[in-house]
Amino acid sequence: MSGDDAQVIVVGAGPVGLTAALLLARWGVHALVLDRRPERTAAGSRSICQQRDVLDIWAAAGAERIAEEGVTWTTARTYYRDRELLSWSFEREGPLPPFVNLSQARTEQILDDAAAAQPLVEVRWDHEVTGFTQDDSGVTVHCGQRRLRASYALLCAGARAEPLRRALGVRFGGETFDDQFLICDIRTELPGWEDERRFWFDPVWNPGRQVLIHPCPGGTFRIDWQIAPDFVPTREDIARKIRWIVGGRPYELLWHSTYRFHHRLADRMRAGRVLLAGDSAHLLAPFGARGLNSGVPDAENAAWKLAFALNGWAGPELLESYHAERHAAARENLEVTGATMRFLAPRSAEERARRRAVLEGGLVDQVDSGRFAEPFWYVDSPLTTPEPSRPFAGRPPRGATCPPAPGVILPDAVLPGGRLRESCRDGFLVLLGDMCDSSLFVQVLGKVTTAPLAVRGLAEMDGTGSLAERLGAGPDEAWLIRPDAHIAAIIPHAGPDSVAVAVGRALGGSTET
Repeated sequence: MSGDDAQVIVVGAGPVGLTAALLLARWGVHALVLDRRPERTAAGSRSICQQRDVLDIWAAAGAERIAEEGVTWTTARTYYRDRELLSWSFEREGPLPPFVNLSQARTEQILDDAAAAQPLVEVRWDHEVTGFTQDDSGVTVHCGQRRLRASYALLCAGARAEPLRRALGVRFGGETFDDQFLICDIRTELPGWEDERRFWFDPVWNPGRQVLIHPCPGGTFRIDWQIAPDFVPTREDIARKIRWIVGGRPYELLWHSTYRFHHRLADRMRAGRVLLAGDSAHLLAPFGARGLNSGVPDAENAAWKLAFALNGWAGPELLESYHAERHAAARENLEVTGATMRFLAPRSAEERARRRAVLEGGLVDQVDSGRFAEPFWYVDSPLTTPEPSRPFAGRPPRGATCPPAPGVILPDAVLPGGRLRESCRDGFLVLLGDMCDSSLFVQVLGKVTTAPLAVRGLAEMDGTGSLAERLGAGPDEAWLIRPDAHIAAIIPHAGPDSVAVAVGRALGGSTET
């Protein structure tokens, strides 16, 4: 594939950029991925914890091995000094694990393999993008003296994309936290810790700060220490810190690094024909694993909307909804991770006093070591048709999922021959209750749009009727599911015309109901 063949140019060959390219190819779109680095380099664990709904996206992209190779711990333990405050466990819901721990380096290798097997994806290393020129028909991507042309571009160049954001006129406001964190990947034996995540507040071996330990594949562990802003750890410092945890057991230090947390958000995630995704659009503190777990849904949201625009199935309003939906998701993540960081690294006397009272008083319901990543709910999206009888219940309790409602992601389920969400990835899906005549819906909806759209009876999907019961779907209801498995509409007493209106809205058209 030559540069002239590309319909979308993806800037950045990290997990977000590769995911976007693979999903675009799934829609038949030629994607060219450019990266400034000369080649892929494996550099430590970095982002390790990938949430169930992200594993679902990667399965659709042809990277099922990420879920297969990752480790799923069963118990999370939280300590204050030498006292256990609380523990909890994930409950497995649906066919995929709730999450896996797998190093970002291995995740990238698996995505590289999937891209190499996909003829509609080309990755070019040593291509540093320096700017964009846009017009009514497309975007020109500048790589030094080289010029590459495409209909659209997707900026997934990570945290160091500031020159390109600035060239697009995008502001990236926010803050940087003073405290540093030291990360180490070690290989050792810690019996009983292989399936547990452990978090310490103020242990005697890291006084006044935190330590987080995650199990990873191959007998490895990832350790994060909060350290002083001006502390430069030596090899002896690192060895001493590790010895506090492993005792006299032999260990191998595989990698280490230090970093600071940033909380930043682009004021626009769409700049004409260029969309911003992942760390190019938002930077989050990692507690709760909301960084990559929000960047991958950015990629999916962008991919299906770019594909629909390129195929003439929708107009510019659909692309504009990318900003509306994913910017709202980023704001939610900033709010959640900001609250966590105020608890982990209090900045005022009032915040420090509150944290001390919570920890010393054992107020476990107020302990905040990170709310785990969850799929965002597009309740206020212009693509979502609200239904008063199915109101959004608000942010769910920690560890819980949202009940099905317009804007919420569809629960997954095992079906004969596959999973429910697998049937959602090829276009829009209309699920009908027993009282609805599917043949009539097919006739009417086929005249409404040329976009891929399937009509299925809920009882037909599993052959037993239990799927409708699990979803809580009524016999006269129609559920409109988007290509990213989010529920666009739940329509009671449904007829083809009311569903047609919801389809138009979900494609970025009229919002009249």
